[in-house]
Amino acid sequence: MATRTPPSGVDLGFESDRFRRIWYGFIAVLLGAGAVALYVRLTQGLTSTNLTSVVPWGAWVAFYIYFVGLSAGAFLVSTLDTVFGLPGLDRISRDALFVSIVSMAVALLFIWVDLGRMDRMFFPFIWRQFSSALSWEIHAYVLYMGVIGSSLYFSMRADLARLAANSSGLRERIYTLLTLHRDETTAAAERFDRRWLKRIGIAGIPLSLFFVVGGEGVLFAVASARPYWNSGLFPVIFVVSALLAGTAFMLLLYVLRTRLLDGATIDRDLIDRMGTLLIGLIIADIAITAIELLISVVSFHAEVIETWQVIMFGEMSWSFWWFMIGAAWVFPLVLLTNESWRRQPKFAVVAALSIAMGVVGVRFNLVVPAQILPVLEGLPHGSYFPTAVEWVSSFGIMGVGLLLYTIGAETLPLTPLTETESDTQ
Repeated sequence: MATRTPPSGVDLGFESDRFRRIWYGFIAVLLGAGAVALYVRLTQGLTSTNLTSVVPWGAWVAFYIYFVGLSAGAFLVSTLDTVFGLPGLDRISRDALFVSIVSMAVALLFIWVDLGRMDRMFFPFIWRQFSSALSWEIHAYVLYMGVIGSSLYFSMRADLARLAANSSGLRERIYTLLTLHRDETTAAAERFDRRWLKRIGIAGIPLSLFFVVGGEGVLFAVASARPYWNSGLFPVIFVVSALLAGTAFMLLLYVLRTRLLDGATIDRDLIDRMGTLLIGLIIADIAITAIELLISVVSFHAEVIETWQVIMFGEMSWSFWWFMIGAAWVFPLVLLTNESWRRQPKFAVVAALSIAMGVVGVRFNLVVPAQILPVLEGLPHGSYFPTAVEWVSSFGIMGVGLLLYTIGAETLPLTPLTETESDTQ
């Protein structure tokens, strides 16, 4: 295996100091506003929200399932390189693993803020209920975090050792600690890392599909009082939209990171392959949603049909038509099905950003409309739109994720420091 060792003093930060200051200033604004909103949430409780006994799940739950899906989707994108060995994806596999970790942390922050008693967040680990889907899901999260953390370690250990050898002071100690004092950079050591990276990735695929994002869908599907959720296709919808969001986000991140941090040339073949994958995932998402709608209509299930009417023509119609149909499906398809546009970074970024934002609308459509209709005759109809506290606190939590990723991007070798020219494994 031929490699190119990076020179001493590798700079992992921003190309522009001015942009770096602007970026950290933007994050500081998000964190400051989010801290104020969180203070209001802590002092006033759920009265600061529009959540009620009729609609107990709102924006925080929608963002929670969005970021869990983003985490699983990013991890599965990384396995295209680490497990299946698709060419060119080594440039983004570490980034995908780190995004997976950060996204899961952000998701857990969202569900923590949503808890009526935030101090009871540890109770599922103390009083386990093995008949509870939620209990299984929480423990799957812990195992999943271990899988993606281990994958990231084996993926970048050799480059961490190289950085430790070319650094001094605090950075050297941090890099040495992150290698767990395995500082070998020999071909044999790297082959060992790749073998374990592949094994862990293989184990992580069913975990992420069936227990993390699929299990997330199960949490809704077992709610028999909500016929719209109580569907065998619901977990499948979660999986497909997670893959769609994860792939789009990694395409967006690859182009922006390459331009702003790495200063490298964008691989147009890579963005073409990812764009083609996005086309397939969009079509799959449309097909699954259409099948779900068709089943609802031909089964003449009144509650489910009424829920679809709320989604398409009620107070949540903005989310369905503008975000789900427009931003997640139609607009990116127009851009990506044109081959010359698909290979251009600016169009790839616009399409990926549109999908990432559109899937947020998909998550709101999954969570809110089913709660609008009363579960029993005579009970009131629900109504929900997030308050300023919910929106601002959500942006603050996203700011935490941006800060964590930025620190990682400036300190960790999330882009490989070696170029593999031949693999003799």
